Amino acid sequence: MTHLVRIAAAAYPFDWLDDFDAYRAKITEWVADAADCDLLVFPEYGAMELASLGGRAVAADLEASLHEVARHEPARDALHAELAARHGVHILAASGPHFSGPRPVNRAVLYGPQGRIGHQDKQIMTRFEREDWNVIGAPGLKVFDTAVGRLGVLICYDAEFPLLGRILAEAGVQIILTPSCTDTVAGYNRVRIGAMARALESQCVVVQSPTVGDVDWSPAIDENRGAAAIYAPADGFWPESGVVAEGGMDAPGWVKATADLGLVAESRRNGRVLPFLHWAESEGSGLAG
Repeated sequence: MTHLVRIAAAAYPFDWLDDFDAYRAKITEWVADAADCDLLVFPEYGAMELASLGGRAVAADLEASLHEVARHEPARDALHAELAARHGVHILAASGPHFSGPRPVNRAVLYGPQGRIGHQDKQIMTRFEREDWNVIGAPGLKVFDTAVGRLGVLICYDAEFPLLGRILAEAGVQIILTPSCTDTVAGYNRVRIGAMARALESQCVVVQSPTVGDVDWSPAIDENRGAAAIYAPADGFWPESGVVAEGGMDAPGWVKATADLGLVAESRRNGRVLPFLHWAESEGSGLAG
């Protein structure tokens, strides 16, 4: 059965913000530019530009910047809920630090026309998050049943781990959202390759939204490389490249495409290859004696 969903993936640049109204104006414009879509995906750590509201000394301090960004979480929450309702869209907001204990998690929040739907915390921390920033993981993947489809979120590094994607696929997820923030082309490619692999093996749609551009005022987000894209399995029902749509490298803006989620079920049922169905056979394999 046909189920068309219009998806927008952001390649998002950071700005220095003088006040929260500047942030409000920026996000309002970005959402309006993609209001012709059903699902809008912003990147990992895109919220870190709010560290600029504390001034340059705060923005330049790894620990202080986390607390400054987290301080604006209620206002961000209200803004995204308001914009999702105004435009009748679903928005995965850019992730940022959330404190519910002494150390923050990296949290992405999903909104729909009726308000906040829920959140996903990053599962597995990179070396920078562990060793320099002391941002912690919060194990537990969630599935979001929405009007646009059944969604799951793998934040950046999480997309490089097949078993996390498999958990979501076995729960019936049709679209995996992968917000990312990488400071090298190699880092971007690791996430991109992981995202494409998750699309292949789970026979679903995967959306990658990166941060892009350089930032001279923050050591946490100083360099950002990537391209926004929407991926699918190259199994006969989708483009042969596995790329539904892809933007230019380090090019800010939205990448948009229409995906038929009916093809997810058809891929899993009748693709030229059936990795989703045949996954169990890989679990039974081992080294030959």
